[in-house]
Amino acid sequence: MDDHRPDAYAEFEAFVAGAAGRLLHVAVLLTAEPESEPVAARRLLAGALARTYANWRRLRGDDPYDRTRQELCAAFARTGWRHHGGTGILAQLGPPERLVLVLRVYEGVAEEVTAAQLGLPVERVRALCTRAVAAVRSQEAA
Repeated sequence: MDDHRPDAYAEFEAFVAGAAGRLLHVAVLLTAEPESEPVAARRLLAGALARTYANWRRLRGDDPYDRTRQELCAAFARTGWRHHGGTGILAQLGPPERLVLVLRVYEGVAEEVTAAQLGLPVERVRALCTRAVAAVRSQEAA
């Protein structure tokens, strides 16, 4: 069975139409770019969507949104050091804190799942999230 058959493309296209906006927002939060010019965020998302499409047939039964988010976060984890600075409330956070905060708070991914996806101990995820939330709260209070 060909991964690139017309119905697979139509299914993928429908998935992208429904999920791309939220996935782009996740990418923007990760890169801390302005929403008006999310160049790196779009690049991260395009790569994640390309990898999801390449594996589309094998995703049967899996949630394509979760898979694409995992691809997006993995790409950010590999290149996060490039995304320092930026704008917005998350710009002050380092890439690991941003990644954990977005997964745990914005996306609502459980600690254990976040830890497994990032290859970190649960305690480390908890510490990163606590530190990130405290930093954001202190910035909001200032």
